[in-house]
Amino acid sequence: MRLLSLFLMFWAFSSPLFGQTLQQKLKTAPLDSQFVYLNLQSRNQDKDFKIIRKTNLDIIRQNVKDSLSIYKKQISGLKGDASSTEGSLQSLQDSVTNLSAALQTEQQKTDSISFLGIQFSKSSYHTMVWVIIIVLAIALFGILAAFRKAKVDTEESKHTVDELQEELQTLRKKSMEREQLLKRQLLDEQLKRNS
Repeated sequence: MRLLSLFLMFWAFSSPLFGQTLQQKLKTAPLDSQFVYLNLQSRNQDKDFKIIRKTNLDIIRQNVKDSLSIYKKQISGLKGDASSTEGSLQSLQDSVTNLSAALQTEQQKTDSISFLGIQFSKSSYHTMVWVIIIVLAIALFGILAAFRKAKVDTEESKHTVDELQEELQTLRKKSMEREQLLKRQLLDEQLKRNS
């Protein structure tokens, strides 16, 4: 302990503040050093007691009060900074919440498709489109098959009509020939009767 106090005394006197009086040192040095200077400069009354000048004690008390007021100002400033940080943090959290909601809305928009004013998910929309395409393809093949059948039926009907017209023409010719033959025979008979 004695060695420590010798070291402190040497340090106190070898510092740049060496040329200053104790009161000047107490006014300019940091609080911890002020107490060391005060302790070194105080007289020993007893082993556990020291005599300290009242003016030196008043200077340290004033320095402690000043330091405390500075620290209180710093603390209140830090509290103000903390409250403004909390406010900005809250506003950032609100922004994140709003952005999350907007992102979710946009994802729903991109994951769904509006068809005839009705919202469908993309998978159900694709399924519906393929069902419509398949139904239209089946209807097209049905129409093509019906058209082909109608064309075949029409061709058969035309062929039948042509055959019937040929038969009709043949029957007319035969009937005209028969009629002519009958008219000749009738004329021949009339000529025979008249002669």
